[in-house]
Amino acid sequence: MDDFVRACSVDDVKDGSAIRVDIDGVPVAIVRSEGEVYAIRDVCSHANVPLSEGEVEDTTIECWLHGSRFDLVTGRPTGLPATQPVPVYPVKIDGSDVLVAVKVSETA
Repeated sequence: MDDFVRACSVDDVKDGSAIRVDIDGVPVAIVRSEGEVYAIRDVCSHANVPLSEGEVEDTTIECWLHGSRFDLVTGRPTGLPATQPVPVYPVKIDGSDVLVAVKVSETA
Protein backbone atom coordinates (compact mmCIF):
# COMPACT_ATOMS: atom_id res chain seq x y z
CA MET A 1 0.00 0.00 0.00
CA ASP A 2 1.26 3.48 -0.83
CA ASP A 3 2.30 5.64 2.10
CA PHE A 4 1.57 9.18 0.95
CA VAL A 5 2.72 12.03 3.19
CA ARG A 6 2.13 15.76 2.91
CA ALA A 7 5.06 17.44 1.17
CA CYS A 8 3.76 21.00 0.82
CA SER A 9 0.83 23.10 -0.33
CA VAL A 10 0.09 23.37 -4.04
CA ASP A 11 0.38 27.14 -3.60
CA ASP A 12 3.98 26.75 -2.35
CA VAL A 13 5.12 25.82 -5.87
CA LYS A 14 4.67 28.35 -8.66
CA ASP A 15 4.05 27.01 -12.16
CA GLY A 16 7.35 26.52 -13.99
CA SER A 17 9.38 26.14 -10.80
CA ALA A 18 10.51 23.69 -8.13
CA ILE A 19 11.00 23.66 -4.37
CA ARG A 20 12.98 21.32 -2.16
CA VAL A 21 11.36 19.37 0.65
CA ASP A 22 12.67 16.55 2.83
CA ILE A 23 10.42 13.53 3.26
CA ASP A 24 11.66 10.98 5.79
CA GLY A 25 15.22 12.16 5.16
CA VAL A 26 14.91 11.95 1.37
CA PRO A 27 15.52 15.19 -0.56
CA VAL A 28 12.62 15.67 -2.99
CA ALA A 29 12.03 18.36 -5.60
CA ILE A 30 8.35 19.21 -5.92
CA VAL A 31 7.95 20.58 -9.44
CA ARG A 32 4.98 22.31 -11.02
CA SER A 33 4.83 22.58 -14.79
CA GLU A 34 1.86 23.43 -16.98
CA GLY A 35 -0.47 22.87 -14.03
CA GLU A 36 0.83 19.38 -13.19
CA VAL A 37 2.78 18.55 -10.03
CA TYR A 38 5.70 16.11 -10.03
CA ALA A 39 8.09 14.74 -7.39
CA ILE A 40 11.66 13.77 -8.26
CA ARG A 41 14.68 13.08 -6.07
CA ASP A 42 16.40 16.44 -5.56
CA VAL A 43 19.86 15.18 -6.47
CA CYS A 44 21.37 15.21 -9.97
CA SER A 45 22.72 11.75 -10.81
CA HIS A 46 25.71 13.32 -12.56
CA ALA A 47 26.92 16.03 -10.19
CA ASN A 48 25.13 15.42 -6.86
CA VAL A 49 23.65 18.94 -6.71
CA PRO A 50 20.01 19.98 -6.09
CA LEU A 51 17.78 19.74 -9.14
CA SER A 52 15.27 22.07 -7.47
CA GLU A 53 17.63 24.97 -8.24
CA GLY A 54 17.43 24.27 -11.99
CA GLU A 55 15.15 25.42 -14.79
CA VAL A 56 11.79 23.74 -15.44
CA GLU A 57 10.48 23.42 -18.98
CA ASP A 58 7.51 21.29 -20.02
CA THR A 59 8.05 17.91 -18.32
CA THR A 60 11.79 18.31 -17.75
CA ILE A 61 14.07 19.85 -15.16
CA GLU A 62 17.59 20.99 -15.96
CA CYS A 63 20.49 20.74 -13.54
CA TRP A 64 21.93 24.21 -13.03
CA LEU A 65 25.55 23.03 -12.84
CA HIS A 66 26.24 21.12 -16.08
CA GLY A 67 22.89 21.25 -17.90
CA SER A 68 21.78 17.63 -17.51
CA ARG A 69 18.04 17.35 -18.15
CA PHE A 70 15.67 14.85 -16.54
CA ASP A 71 12.16 13.76 -17.51
CA LEU A 72 9.81 14.56 -14.60
CA VAL A 73 7.58 11.57 -15.40
CA THR A 74 10.24 8.85 -15.72
CA GLY A 75 13.35 10.35 -14.11
CA ARG A 76 15.38 9.38 -17.17
CA PRO A 77 18.07 11.77 -18.39
CA THR A 78 17.12 13.56 -21.61
CA GLY A 79 20.33 15.56 -21.92
CA LEU A 80 23.98 14.85 -21.20
CA PRO A 81 26.20 14.68 -19.27
CA ALA A 82 23.92 12.63 -16.97
CA THR A 83 23.42 9.01 -18.03
CA GLN A 84 21.73 7.58 -14.91
CA PRO A 85 18.05 8.18 -14.03
CA VAL A 86 16.82 9.93 -10.90
CA PRO A 87 13.99 8.37 -8.84
CA VAL A 88 10.52 9.85 -9.30
CA TYR A 89 7.73 9.51 -6.78
CA PRO A 90 3.94 9.16 -7.01
CA VAL A 91 2.03 12.38 -6.32
CA LYS A 92 -1.56 12.96 -5.22
CA ILE A 93 -3.30 16.28 -4.73
CA ASP A 94 -5.67 16.33 -1.75
CA GLY A 95 -7.44 19.68 -1.61
CA SER A 96 -4.56 22.15 -1.49
CA ASP A 97 -1.98 19.61 -0.24
CA VAL A 98 0.67 17.85 -2.32
CA LEU A 99 1.07 14.27 -1.08
CA VAL A 100 4.09 12.18 -2.09
CA ALA A 101 4.86 8.47 -1.59
CA VAL A 102 8.64 8.22 -1.26
CA LYS A 103 8.99 4.75 0.23
CA VAL A 104 7.30 3.02 -2.70
CA SER A 105 9.91 4.22 -5.18
CA GLU A 106 12.89 4.05 -2.83
CA THR A 107 12.44 0.31 -2.37
CA ALA A 108 11.44 -0.46 -5.96
